Amino acid sequence: MPGTVRLLCLGASALLTGLAAPPAPAAAHELPRSYVVSRAAGVLPEGITIDADGTMYVSSDGTGALYRGSVRSPRLHPFHAAGLAGRPSTLGVHTDSNGRVFSVGGAELTVHDRHGRLLATRTAQSGPLAAPVLNDLVITDDAVYVTDWANPVVHRALIRHGSLGPLEPWLDIRPGFPQFPAQYWLLNGIVADPSGTTLLVASNGTEAVWRVDVAGQEITQVDLGGASFGADGMVLSGRTLYAVLNYGAPHGVYVAELDAQLRTGSVTHRITGQRFDLPTTLARHGCRLYVVNSQNDEPPGSPPYTVSAVDDPTCVRPRQP
Repeated sequence: MPGTVRLLCLGASALLTGLAAPPAPAAAHELPRSYVVSRAAGVLPEGITIDADGTMYVSSDGTGALYRGSVRSPRLHPFHAAGLAGRPSTLGVHTDSNGRVFSVGGAELTVHDRHGRLLATRTAQSGPLAAPVLNDLVITDDAVYVTDWANPVVHRALIRHGSLGPLEPWLDIRPGFPQFPAQYWLLNGIVADPSGTTLLVASNGTEAVWRVDVAGQEITQVDLGGASFGADGMVLSGRTLYAVLNYGAPHGVYVAELDAQLRTGSVTHRITGQRFDLPTTLARHGCRLYVVNSQNDEPPGSPPYTVSAVDDPTCVRPRQP
């Protein structure tokens, strides 16, 4: 949060000092480049979110647990969230402006406060193909939208006066590509523009990102110049789309610049290489991107399970004097 503004009477020398350039924030290289989520076997981290104050939450596909830490410290610790003991897997995790922690796994969406107290649980209905496997979520001013890995469906829970409504099927996305086999849509990441009127939904199966107009439920493919773009997790900042690809392309982070309507764009940066171990998603904080190394391949990897931090290639840094 912004610090408190204090007005002081300054002498001439102090005033001149105050007019000088403020100290630069800590350089990116002073923060850890790797974060240990857990050294316990079978954790297989999946989702990540970072609050404005640098608090980091990471979910576990292997155990359903949540972990919490800070961008300033290389070690995360279990986040003791009530009501998760019976959930075998937790995938997407995000926080809202009040610091509440939203996460999904299996058929459940849960909401916790920053102390781990359970505030709400919402259960999704079965879809047209199978029981739901909730994958990722995005929080807007008036709703939470959740993708379903097992069904070509986006679920929605409305937010009214701070209360979360039931989680209901909201959009069958198949009309966007009706000839594609329904069981292979494999919906992954989901993001929204600041107004909450436009969603971008990643489909690993179609190797595309789909734009959804919330009011009219119009579904169109984002035109990225014909490139295969089967994203897993995504972050949208203004017109910049950050995405993790781990299928059909070298593993890593891909950055695309989109037009003002989020309909077309082009890939401008690719961050690939051996620094990632089956990455699944990412978070953006400051001038860095934090990428989850899931190790969730065949056979699964082994501890320690980590998050890698890399420089945001789009970040404009101040020139050195």
